[in-house]
Amino acid sequence: MKAAQYNRISNKVEVNEVPIPVPGEHDLLIKNVCASLCHSDLMLFWGHTAEKPPMDKVTIGHENTGVVVAVGSKVQGFKIGDKVGCLGCSYACYECEGCRVHNLFCKKGTGRLHGFTIDGHFAEYSLADARNSMVLPDGIDLVATAPLFCAGITAYHAVKQCNLEPGQWIVVIGCGGLGHLAIQYARAMNLRVIAIDISEPQLQSARTLGAQITYNPLADPGYAADLISRTEGGAHAAAVFSASNMAYENAPNVLRINGLMMVVGIPKANLSINALDILLGKYRIQGVSSGTPQRMREPIEFSHTHGIKPHLTTLNNLEDIHSIIEKMENGKDAGRFGIVF
Repeated sequence: MKAAQYNRISNKVEVNEVPIPVPGEHDLLIKNVCASLCHSDLMLFWGHTAEKPPMDKVTIGHENTGVVVAVGSKVQGFKIGDKVGCLGCSYACYECEGCRVHNLFCKKGTGRLHGFTIDGHFAEYSLADARNSMVLPDGIDLVATAPLFCAGITAYHAVKQCNLEPGQWIVVIGCGGLGHLAIQYARAMNLRVIAIDISEPQLQSARTLGAQITYNPLADPGYAADLISRTEGGAHAAAVFSASNMAYENAPNVLRINGLMMVVGIPKANLSINALDILLGKYRIQGVSSGTPQRMREPIEFSHTHGIKPHLTTLNNLEDIHSIIEKMENGKDAGRFGIVF
């Protein structure tokens, strides 16, 4: 089969012919329908991840949907023909204290990230740990659902874990791959949404999706003061989906006293905070990720029920992975990108 693989020697992605994998005892062998690229996949090129590929070449990607074509000897609850999706970190114990936070923290040290420390899903066939997978609801769009298994689940929990009441204000900073989903989730939860981005097309998309107020900081340097005025004190929460350090530096400026800054985007440099601001409760900080299999089903079913879908540009040739990476790196195109097999 063909697979798009990161070569750690050349620091590039190449399309190679590789054997179809054989499922282990807990594995599903999936005939992929769609694999989508996440911004965090680009960290391979930056060297900005603690999870280094242990092999010279690793198949990239941790967002996918497909159909089960084989199951391991200890797999329960799945059968050949099931339409499935899975989370990005597999082979943990899924039960220890660490796994209840994120499977990378498994006390057994067995958690592996698809596309980083174990092969991912930009291939005609791929393996997924059945314990970290789910059968999809009837009638769901398999192609549109692929990005939800990282972007959607993360965006959903980023909004929900702000613990806001209907009618309260949430600021979505960065309206691209995750942010445009967060706007949809926030509106479905009856929150009032402010969208901030430096891309006018993404702001137009945000307005279409239901954002009541939008700002472009480059075009309107005084936006924070206007936001504070229009919300009568500032937003109750700001979820930062941008990978820009500047976005994080400016996020506290749009919060009301004791508002919450939700950390989602992963910038190249570490964040800097004023400890006194946190000590005095000027604002709070929390983070969220796609998380654990226990938190997987709710966002997928919520998305299906509320008709929430990503803006997804798809291509039909695995060789197009290079143009997808280029589009993701330049940040000018909105939404997600994927390969349909």
